[in-house]
Amino acid sequence: MFKGSMTALITPFKNGGVDEEAFQSFVDWQIQEGSHGVVPVGTTGESPTLSHDEHKRVVELCIEAADGRVPVIAGTGSNSTEEAIDLTKHAKAAGADGALSVCPYYNKPTQEGLYLHYKAIAEAADIPIIIYNIPARSVVDMSVETMARLSQLPNIVGVKDATCDLARPLQSRLASADGFCQLSGEDVTIGAFLGQGGDGCISVSANVAPKLCSELHEAWQARDYDGFAERRDRLAPLHDALFCETSPAPVKYAAHVLGKCEPKCRLPIAPLSDAGQETVRAAMVRVGLVN
Repeated sequence: MFKGSMTALITPFKNGGVDEEAFQSFVDWQIQEGSHGVVPVGTTGESPTLSHDEHKRVVELCIEAADGRVPVIAGTGSNSTEEAIDLTKHAKAAGADGALSVCPYYNKPTQEGLYLHYKAIAEAADIPIIIYNIPARSVVDMSVETMARLSQLPNIVGVKDATCDLARPLQSRLASADGFCQLSGEDVTIGAFLGQGGDGCISVSANVAPKLCSELHEAWQARDYDGFAERRDRLAPLHDALFCETSPAPVKYAAHVLGKCEPKCRLPIAPLSDAGQETVRAAMVRVGLVN
């Protein structure tokens, strides 16, 4: 259902609030550069520090700017099932093509708790749902068996896998329902992830290199393995640099270097250090994004 390079969008800020003009301009630029989908208000979009009203507004702005040109997968996750249902219902009503729902963080649910959480969301909101499995941030890891159970529910359609376990896409694909899409949540793993049966990537790096990221996936789909390898290797320094400090500070700074937005993040994400700025700018030069 979903494949290719889908950008985990940053949320630009200005004067303490969302910079709506910069955000919609950024979404339009992403699509013009070839991104195959856009994902507002995920972790990279600073969803933990957006108010509920801001969160919903950013989803609406993204859908308006995308104007049906590419799929919009709205971040709708929460460690409160009731809150996740509310955000997912809003995404459906606003016209999103899908919802990205993170495994509940901090609560540390059992595998049965994870199953019941997603089952409740799926039953409450008729929209394609992608599970976001990111143990490093949520502290829980959805098992292949639980994911396979969830894949049997009609509107749970895939996973954003940020485990960095490259056995997972193959294991999950073999265990899950036909057509259950496997999306990487770690740019640096994308070559191996696609080789293990993956379908695409919800990408941080695509915020600043959307054309290269989309070309990488198109080369893979066309079986142009030389073209794929060239872009994979060229992008590698960027993938590393954008996590030199806690995301999204590095990628927001990189977008600022490109003139797309102010580099501000909301606390507790600190401004990128001087050393971090040097790391990011040097990687952008190596990749050819700036001189």
